[in-house]
Amino acid sequence: MLKIQPASMQPFSTLLLRHELLLLPGSQASAGSRSLLSSSLPGGSRLLDRPFDFPRCTLHSGSPEWEEQSGAWPSSSEAEDMHKVSPYFDPLEGKIKSTPVVDENESFRVGKPFTKKKGHNVGPYAVVKRKSGKGRISWVCDNCGEGFGQWWGSCPSCHTLASVKKFVEAEVSTSRGSEISEAVVRSWFPQQLRTAAPLSLAEVSASRNQSEWRIPLSGHFGQEVSRVLGGGIVPGSLILIGGDPGIGKSTLLLQIASILAQGFNHNGPAPVVYVSGEESIEQIGNRADRMSITTKELFLYSSTDIEDILDKIQTLFPRALVVDSIQTVYLKGVTGSAGNIMQVKECTSALLRFAKQTNIPILFTGHVTKSGDIAGPRMLEHIVDGVFYMEGERYSSYRLLRSVKNRFGSTDELGVFEMTEFGLQAVSNPSEIFLSEHFSDSEVLAGLAVAVILDGSRTFLVEIQALCVSDSSVRRHVNGIQCSRADMIISVLMKQVGLKLQENAIFLNVVSGFQLNETAGDLAIAAAICSSFLEFPIPNDVAFIGEVGLGGELRSVPRMDKRVIAVAKLGFKRCIVAKTTEKSIMALNLEMEILGCKNLKEVINAVFVRV
Repeated sequence: MLKIQPASMQPFSTLLLRHELLLLPGSQASAGSRSLLSSSLPGGSRLLDRPFDFPRCTLHSGSPEWEEQSGAWPSSSEAEDMHKVSPYFDPLEGKIKSTPVVDENESFRVGKPFTKKKGHNVGPYAVVKRKSGKGRISWVCDNCGEGFGQWWGSCPSCHTLASVKKFVEAEVSTSRGSEISEAVVRSWFPQQLRTAAPLSLAEVSASRNQSEWRIPLSGHFGQEVSRVLGGGIVPGSLILIGGDPGIGKSTLLLQIASILAQGFNHNGPAPVVYVSGEESIEQIGNRADRMSITTKELFLYSSTDIEDILDKIQTLFPRALVVDSIQTVYLKGVTGSAGNIMQVKECTSALLRFAKQTNIPILFTGHVTKSGDIAGPRMLEHIVDGVFYMEGERYSSYRLLRSVKNRFGSTDELGVFEMTEFGLQAVSNPSEIFLSEHFSDSEVLAGLAVAVILDGSRTFLVEIQALCVSDSSVRRHVNGIQCSRADMIISVLMKQVGLKLQENAIFLNVVSGFQLNETAGDLAIAAAICSSFLEFPIPNDVAFIGEVGLGGELRSVPRMDKRVIAVAKLGFKRCIVAKTTEKSIMALNLEMEILGCKNLKEVINAVFVRV
C-alpha cells in the first residue's frame, strides 16, 4: 500500500505532487495510487483535481548548476553501473535526483524501496524501463535512402523535411542477406555438389568451349545488343541496365528475354523468367502483344520479395532471369524499405551469389538520380559484371545503348536503336540520325559543316551548325560542344586566320543533340564558323576530319583509315584532313578526293573559293 509520511515531515500536497510527477504515465501503479488516495483520504479527490502551481525552473543540462549537482554522480571507474541509473530533475526541491533503470521482466510495486548503490540517491517511486535485448539504432531518409547516426529535421543529402526515420536494426540483420541467398542457392543442388573446391586453370579451360560459351542473340536487334555486350550474354553474369524514366529499359529487357527464350542457334527454346516489381503480369502481357512477342517459353511473374522470386523459379531452372527493377525488390530481415541503400546493396549481392553459383545470367534495371547516376550506393556498379546506359533525347525516337563497364567485352561499343510502336529496332546507318538534308549552293544554309566522329567502335557523321550575328546582346551560345573548346577555336580564328569575330555573337549547335567530346570535330567547327561569317555555304559533299592547334595548324586524330572509309561509303566526294595523314589515306585507293592541309588558312583557300 501507499505509505503517507507524517505531516511534520512532509506536506501532503508536496508528497502528492511529487508522486504525480514521478509515476510513469498510464501505468497500473499510477491508476491504483490515484484510486487509493481518492477513496481513503478526506478531500482526496479534490486534491487530485486541483491544479498545482510550482515555481518555474530554468535548470537544464547545459547550466552550471546541472554540472555542479551532477558532479556527485559515479565516476568513470563505476561506469559498469551507469546504465542502471537514469537522472531526472525534481521541480519541487529544485535539484537533480536519480532513479533505477530495470528490465521489463523485473517486477516493481509502488512503495517498494530500492536499495541504494554506492551512495546513489534513488527515489522510492519512479522507475524507468529499459528494454531487454540489443539492437543498433540508425536514422534513414525515406526519400533518398541515406543513413545517418542521428536524427535530422531535414535530410542533409536531399534536403527533404521530416523524412529521416528511426530504424532499430537487429544484430543479425547485417548477415541476413547472405544467409538468405546462400540457403536458397544451396537448395538447387544435390548434397554432393554443394561443396566447392578450387580447380586448376587447365581444368577450367578444358571444360569450357569458347565458341559455345556465350549465349548469342539472333536477329538484327539481337546482333546490335550482342555487339555492345561483347559478343553475347555470358552465363552467370550480372548485367545492370540504367537510364532515365521512360527511355525504354523495360522494352529492351523484354525483347532480350524473348530472344533468349526462343534460343535460335543455341540449343533450342528454354524457359526465361521476366519478373517485374512495378507492373502486373497483365500489363507486361499487353506490352508483349503490342510488340508481337508470342514466345511460349517466356514466363512472367510479379513479385518484390527476393526469397519468393528465387524460390518460384526453382522448378523452371530458366536460361536467364530478368528483374525490373532492383529498387522495387527487398530482402526480409534487412533494415529499411525497398529502394534504400542497404536494401539495394543486399539484394544485388544476393542476386550476384545466385548467378555465380547457378550459372544463370541475371539482367536487371536500375533507376537513376537527377545527375544521371544509378540510384543507390556507388558500389553497386562495382558488384555487377556489366553496366549499360540507355541514352536519348526526350522528343527523339532514337536510343543509344552505351557500355560503361563490361568485364567480358570492350567498353568502346555503342548500339543505336529507334523506338517504334513494335519496340526497339536497330539502326543500320547511324549517320542518318545526325545529318540533315543538304541543299547545295544555298546562301540561307551557310554555316553547316560535317564532322566525322568515332564513338567507341562506331563511326558517326555529325553536322555542325554555326551562326554569326553582328550587333547582338548575346555574345555566345553553345549546344553539344564544350564551351572551353569552342572559345579556343574562336580565338584561333581571330588570331591566326584574321577573322574579325570580336563584334559578332556566335551560336554553335550539334544536330540531334549529339555531345561532341573528341577533338576530331575541331576542323568542322572552324569551317562552320568561317562559312557563316563569310556567308559562303560549304558544298554538301565535303567532310572535315582533324584537330586544330593553338597555332592554327591541323593535327591528325586516331583511326583515320576507319573514319575516311565511312565517309566514302556515304557518298562524299572530298575529305579535308591534316597534311601528315594524306599519304597513308591515299594508299587506301578510295573513290574520293583526299585534300591535305597544314593549317586553317589553307583550308579556307581550298574550300571557300568561287568557281
